[in-house]
Amino acid sequence: MPVVSMTVNGKPVQAEVDSRTLLVQFLRETLRLTGTHVGCDTSQCGACVVHVDGLAVKSCTMLAVQAEGADVLTIEGVATGDTLHPMQEAFRQNHGLQCGYCTPGMIMTALDIVRRKGHALDDRTIREELEGNLCRCTGYHNIVKSIAAGARAMADGDSSRQQAAE
Repeated sequence: MPVVSMTVNGKPVQAEVDSRTLLVQFLRETLRLTGTHVGCDTSQCGACVVHVDGLAVKSCTMLAVQAEGADVLTIEGVATGDTLHPMQEAFRQNHGLQCGYCTPGMIMTALDIVRRKGHALDDRTIREELEGNLCRCTGYHNIVKSIAAGARAMADGDSSRQQAAE
């Protein structure tokens, strides 16, 4: 069996894997990082979104061996210690979840949206960008509201860090 090495949430990991092992299986079963969910097995729902080398990827569509040498960020690596990331906090404050099953993938996608589209996001942009993520519980209103609030909070955090550096 091949050995795969990568950095997951800032920590180097290495393990033997079957060459057919999906990244989502590697994360959940080998590393026991169960925040990344499997919702559909067909890459339709987005519950399995993680970041690979800074890009959002549906981890059910990628083999673990394809992540060789990559930097992988899962929902478990987004917070800083006990302090939620501004996007996570926005989901909490704006009730952007119900059962929570889709939430990790929604948050990882939201972070990617902010990276690509910036901090000033309107509802239409957010809704269009969420096309690859499904929530079976809500009408998306609070998810969209959460992403917009999280994007603004991330901008506030960026400007605070910039002022502190000056």
